[in-house]
Amino acid sequence: MVVTDENPSAAPVTVPVAPKRRLPGWARSVLWAVGVVAVLSTASYLTGVNTLTSTNTAQIALRLALPILLAGLGGLWSERSGVINIGLEGMMILGTWGAAWGAYHGGVWAGLGAAIVFGALGGLLHAVATVTFNVNHIVSGVAINLLGLGVAKYLSTLIFQPLSGNPRQSPPVPTFDTYSATFLSDWLSGLEQQQRVGISDAAGLLNGLVTGVAPLTMIAILLVPLSYLVLWKTRFGLRLRSCGENPVAAESLGISVYRYKYVAVLISGGLAGMGGAALVLLAGGGGYLENQTNNRGYIGLAAMIFGNWRPGGLLGGAALFGYADGLRLSGGGKAVLALMYGLVLLLVVIVVVQLIRRQWLAAALGVLGAGVLYWIYWANDDLPSDLTPYTAHFVTLIVLAAASQRLRPPRADGARYQSGQR
Repeated sequence: MVVTDENPSAAPVTVPVAPKRRLPGWARSVLWAVGVVAVLSTASYLTGVNTLTSTNTAQIALRLALPILLAGLGGLWSERSGVINIGLEGMMILGTWGAAWGAYHGGVWAGLGAAIVFGALGGLLHAVATVTFNVNHIVSGVAINLLGLGVAKYLSTLIFQPLSGNPRQSPPVPTFDTYSATFLSDWLSGLEQQQRVGISDAAGLLNGLVTGVAPLTMIAILLVPLSYLVLWKTRFGLRLRSCGENPVAAESLGISVYRYKYVAVLISGGLAGMGGAALVLLAGGGGYLENQTNNRGYIGLAAMIFGNWRPGGLLGGAALFGYADGLRLSGGGKAVLALMYGLVLLLVVIVVVQLIRRQWLAAALGVLGAGVLYWIYWANDDLPSDLTPYTAHFVTLIVLAAASQRLRPPRADGARYQSGQR
């Protein structure tokens, strides 16, 4: 700010203006969580659909969100080093086969280890193509997806068919045991049964997160803060991210760009393989099945983009997609319609905020979207069963369209690089 004296000949005095203080990331996450629970609670009360905030819905949503979360973390590691990884789907497919093969011969932990190895092998192939031979990242990723599907089908026919009698699936394999925080779970169940608006809804959602939790679930959730600490708080992470921002400058400082890219893509493949293992080794899995991933690798990539290439945002995106899919399974078409009503309430809040900020176009688009969703809710008593399986995919498109204006990918993401270039 520049302040001048009444004397026109006086020199202007510059007074520094303190920058606006922003809430820390964890505080914004808490506010978002509270807002989402409030919207779901209101929609549940107004529509009479208790499935929106039930324990069963939260449990299913958590289980379905894990493969998406792990695939998204794999994409995060790869793209922070500057390598686009469209091949997450193929690496997940290899992980599902490896998990079933390892678990059949050595138990759940052997299955998890085999899934990581098979996924990392897919990542290694992608790294060789993109880093060493400078193949276009999209082309290589598509090839990995096709190769992963073909290799898993061939190995299943070769190894699983004599055991199960079906070339498209493995024999039953063990799954992870689950554990519950008994005292906390009983208390939350009591609150949920009291049917208090807001309190019972929050209790139902929290109860689903502490009941029937597998070790793989806890590992996957812990990988989110661990990835943040490694990538943003260590020297290794700083160097890896510098390869995705400006590899030429990174090499000029003595950083081995090739080595960091290889490590990142290998970790990416291993995490995607873990996502495949979550489909096989958690409750509801129990074996390999052809087309088991059902495009979750692509949804994981969308969750990563929605999270703006950051672990915290990625966690929110994976939770959103997992919840949309879990709600379909637990409540059917009526529950999905109730979710649309909740989205209408959320859009109304967003429109008010946009009007306060005088962003007229965004407010108009929000009104239009809310009107369309409310018309769908009002005109239908139940959604057709042919449409409900694609709920998560529709949510993916809507969310990416809404988030596309604030994205900031790594500057050199997908750029071809050769050592020594200037």
